Amino acid sequence: MSVTVRVPAKVNVQLAVGAARPDGFHDLANVFLAVGLYDEVTVTPAGELRVTCEGPDAGQVPLDRTNLAARAAIALAERHGIDPAVHLHIAKDIPVAGGMAGGSADGAGALLACDALWGTNASCEELLDICAELGSDVPFSLVGGAALGTGRGEKLRPLDVGGAFHWVFAMAERGLSTPAVFREFDRLGEGTDIPEPVASQPLLDALAKGDADALAAAVSNDLQPAALSLFPELAGTLAAGRAAGALTALVSGSGPTTAFLARDPEAAVKVAETLRSSGTCRAVRTASGPAPGATVLSA
Repeated sequence: MSVTVRVPAKVNVQLAVGAARPDGFHDLANVFLAVGLYDEVTVTPAGELRVTCEGPDAGQVPLDRTNLAARAAIALAERHGIDPAVHLHIAKDIPVAGGMAGGSADGAGALLACDALWGTNASCEELLDICAELGSDVPFSLVGGAALGTGRGEKLRPLDVGGAFHWVFAMAERGLSTPAVFREFDRLGEGTDIPEPVASQPLLDALAKGDADALAAAVSNDLQPAALSLFPELAGTLAAGRAAGALTALVSGSGPTTAFLARDPEAAVKVAETLRSSGTCRAVRTASGPAPGATVLSA
């Protein structure tokens, strides 16, 4: 028997970041939107825990127990007294180290797949609790849709979305370390008064109405200056997408993937074509959101 779970990427339409806490984390007001780029995690009984991966940039994915999918299997097994002897196979389509929560998605996917395979019947609350232990973005990868994440991003409040939003994503030539981007955020903000992070009401209203123009006017990412400081070439990609007609452009999460909101699917295709020929990125994808969270495809 095996279980396959599909799990989506995310874009942060708002990422408000507070000052560093004593524990090293930052309080966030993080508005997540799941988008239709997916990884698939297949879990099969095996003699011991092992991880394999295929797809774009699969060679960058760790295959040991530091992989979030492996950590998820171990965490659920420990709670239920189970030997985590499974083969976790990840079919990647979410950019690796791209600020779109690909690793977090794999953790959420593995958790749901192992729950189904082992028949542990974990409650949603238990699954979300394990997700929060694994990382700040993992709970949202489980639930999908749209949500406001507070705390370090793991405390979720579902949000209404009144229609589909159409996105173009440009993949950079190299990755960016999320911890390094947060360290640069702290460096750039040293000596300044960093306000408490608060969700933007105009942005929440734009999501609820399905209004792309209003959303474009309200998106923000407090980590973008830090990402551009570490990866200045991203400014050229952002400029190319804006010139191609995108309603807005921003770094996705901690980057280096850049995200472009388009008015409709046809506009998204035009932006994508221009970005592909711009020489400012290595790959381009289109996707719409919101998308469902982790979903069992087959068992």
